[in-house]
Amino acid sequence: MKVVLATRRSKLALAQARAYVRGLVSAHPGLEVEELQIVTTGDRIQDRSLQAIGGKGLFIKEIEEALLDRRADFAVHSIKDVPAELAGGLFLAGIPKREDPRDAVITRGGGLDALSQGARIGTSSMRRALQLRELRPDLRCEPLRGNVDTRLRKLEEREFDGIVLAYAGLRRLDLASRASQVLEPEEMLPAVGQGALGIECRADDSRMIALLSGSDDLDTRIAVEGERAFMRAVGGSCELPVAAYCVIGDSELWLRGMLADADGANTRRGELRAARPTNMIEARALAVALGNELGAALR
Repeated sequence: MKVVLATRRSKLALAQARAYVRGLVSAHPGLEVEELQIVTTGDRIQDRSLQAIGGKGLFIKEIEEALLDRRADFAVHSIKDVPAELAGGLFLAGIPKREDPRDAVITRGGGLDALSQGARIGTSSMRRALQLRELRPDLRCEPLRGNVDTRLRKLEEREFDGIVLAYAGLRRLDLASRASQVLEPEEMLPAVGQGALGIECRADDSRMIALLSGSDDLDTRIAVEGERAFMRAVGGSCELPVAAYCVIGDSELWLRGMLADADGANTRRGELRAARPTNMIEARALAVALGNELGAALR
């Protein structure tokens, strides 16, 4: 059986897609996977913020088009790049076990506390900038886009005193040792779905759904679906700083969320603890309740 994988061409996208494919082929001997590498609009346009060019969905738009026109059979995404609503006709067939969801600070020596007064931090994420200012109001957050190598190079060339990246990406590229400080969720709530992958295919492709669903991790699926339901409830997009992190324990769900207005002047945080849900519908309902509560408080 031969199938085609659609993936972004960045080093990180290829690393995580190929790692997933190795596991898939191991579980299904005889399976052949061909790569279709795609440079997305989000990858091509690096001189403007995501808000200015249309949002994070631009990192998957062309990949989803390849699925819909049948040039590819499935795609591996970072869930944090996937908008709250999938394109019509597509389905998240698998959400494998989550990598570390935390953010990491990278400097040329020491963590946040070691940075001088007024240090320049590179990040184009409003979510990160807002929470960094809460930790260190003196820091200057300046725009920084590009792949991991580009961001690390700009740090080494002293364009910035520090940068913030997803720790999961560093781990997948064997660069975890570059992290000067890993920020706990209590310090910086992660992006929705951060650290998790989403395996997408056509909703009518029962063959691929059966093949990919074996990689689904139930606890990760419940947590990520809860975070995404929170994002939908607050109208989450690149225009509003939104963060959410859900932990599924043996008997309890713990969801923490943050919502701010576009300029970060008003911020609302909340959390919800409830008995462990038995299905996705329950998890989404809990997340929607928290999202509605924070959204109403911000209005």
